[in-house]
Amino acid sequence: MKKTISSISAVAALAALFVMPLQAGAKEMTDEEVTFGRKAGNCLACHMIPGGNLPGNIGPPLLAMKARFPNKADLRAQIWDATAKNPNTIMPPFGKHGVLSDKQIDQVTNYIYTK
Repeated sequence: MKKTISSISAVAALAALFVMPLQAGAKEMTDEEVTFGRKAGNCLACHMIPGGNLPGNIGPPLLAMKARFPNKADLRAQIWDATAKNPNTIMPPFGKHGVLSDKQIDQVTNYIYTK
């Protein structure tokens, strides 16, 4: 048992040595990368967005967002928690559940708002 615990401790220590510097030196993602990236917003999984490849068709196309959301804060609120306006939506509450950070929500909002 003692050998297993020391092995686990060694693995954890090595992981900390290698993972921490990678996170500290990670490059900042662009608005487009957060919106399209599978490790972040992944908006293309459900929506068609100009410039995106292989879009989904579960959600509405994200076109003319300034016309649909004249107030940019309303679009941000929709991304933060779509269940506030529609409790039956299948869109995840990205901000409310911590899927995206506040900064990432802002990046997605900024990118989508320009389409």
